[in-house]
Amino acid sequence: MDTSRLLRTTGTVIAAAGLLLSGCTSGGSGTPRAAASSGGSSEAPSADPTAVPAALRPYYDQKLSWRECGVPGFDCTTMKVPLDYEHPEAGDIDIAVSRRKATDPSKRLGSLVVNPGGPGGSGIGYLQAYAGIGYPDPVRAAYDMVSFDPRGVDRSSPVKCLDGPAMDTYTQVDQTPDSAAEQALLVAAFKEFAAACQANSQRILPHVSTVDAARDMDVLRAVLGDEKLNYVGASYGTFLGATYADLFPGRAGRLVLDGAMDPSRPAVDLNRDQTEGFETAFRAFAADCAKQPDCPLGQGSPEQVAERLKEFFRKVDAQPITTTDRSRPELGESLATTGVIAALYDENSWPQLREALRSAIQDGDGDGLLALADSYYERGQDGKYANLMSANAAVNCLDQPPAFAGPQAVEKALPSFEKASPVFGSGLAWASLNCTYWPAKATGTAEELHAKGAAPIMVVGTTRDPATPYKWAQALAGQLDSGVLLTYDGDGHTAYGRGSDCIDSTINNYLLEGTAPKDGKKC
Repeated sequence: MDTSRLLRTTGTVIAAAGLLLSGCTSGGSGTPRAAASSGGSSEAPSADPTAVPAALRPYYDQKLSWRECGVPGFDCTTMKVPLDYEHPEAGDIDIAVSRRKATDPSKRLGSLVVNPGGPGGSGIGYLQAYAGIGYPDPVRAAYDMVSFDPRGVDRSSPVKCLDGPAMDTYTQVDQTPDSAAEQALLVAAFKEFAAACQANSQRILPHVSTVDAARDMDVLRAVLGDEKLNYVGASYGTFLGATYADLFPGRAGRLVLDGAMDPSRPAVDLNRDQTEGFETAFRAFAADCAKQPDCPLGQGSPEQVAERLKEFFRKVDAQPITTTDRSRPELGESLATTGVIAALYDENSWPQLREALRSAIQDGDGDGLLALADSYYERGQDGKYANLMSANAAVNCLDQPPAFAGPQAVEKALPSFEKASPVFGSGLAWASLNCTYWPAKATGTAEELHAKGAAPIMVVGTTRDPATPYKWAQALAGQLDSGVLLTYDGDGHTAYGRGSDCIDSTINNYLLEGTAPKDGKKC
């Protein structure tokens, strides 16, 4: 289980996931914005929201050449952006973009850019597999549905680290070390991962921060012909959207930030908060499981169910169980834990999790949990991985300084993580060590985002969200000068499009009419 500030969202992996577990369980944080919002090395942001620094004008004025891209109804293109916004002369990179035109041109309001989270999630994959066909009909009628793979992701100058077999080994490394020798192996794995990223992606690695992606999004807004950005971001995508609004408040249109992050929380606090979030989600699963006659963890209180899961993890740590995948014949504690966490993103995956645990506990068959873990890591049946985990680490490790200076700092923090989650605390604490060895120095810090002068921004929080705890949504809505909090009292990660008519109709009305709900509305 590689978990430490990694977010994720709906529609991409297991029915809906939105926060990754790869060395970060939260997905980023603040970055210096005063210089970032200029576009030249020292040019201050203009009071004129339409002003663009001269060095960036060629990017903002470029014309897109759309083409069919093999998925019916969708067009694709690429746009040029500077590798380094502070030094545009350093060269360009290509950003892949996809679009599905509004289904009713007479009602067209412009473009709606969507982001599925991650960081590292493919926006194009999300658009073509879900948002472009699954968003409510009135929204798709009025908007060109648009997304892009952020820099470093999939089709957009992807960060490349380990190959498939090496990733298989990496994801199986024990992340609950019981000895100095096991600690050394875990540290060595993090160092090997970081070194591979540096060796294979040296040019792009220092330039994949959330601020960079937000600035790319402003170029995208301009080349799409929109005066303001209309946007729906989930999970980490809320941090990307809030960063955009903070950089370009005058260009922020209707922004929905669903499954919100708190950009003011340092990495260690984000990771600990998310650890608590997964514990909350597991307790909800445990209470439901105990009511089912086939619950493999037995009946009783959530604490009793949790203790049985911990005992299962201890057993597979000592003696992994078999799988039918010949390339990975055994399932150990790390992959088993990742499989459980993956299913906690969405309550609709609870029956699948019960069956996977039943097979593992009663039959010694690890296939079900392995399938859940593979879906989380985006590992294909051919043994190849999407670059999700690589991009995730690259973005997170730039966006904030590392959570821990080294293993001793993790050991000191273990009690607080284990208090936050007796089941997952130890593993998530040790997973937070990955950025410690990252080759590119962090450019960001934890800080509040205010987006002073922006139009009303809708912040959506789910009360039992495992990956983005509800208190993060409360915090972000409070920080943003025009933030409006919408609450979903429910389970799972994110709220839009997950079955609540109250949530969906409120967000639809905001996107279509521009009418934000009263701050504090609950569904």
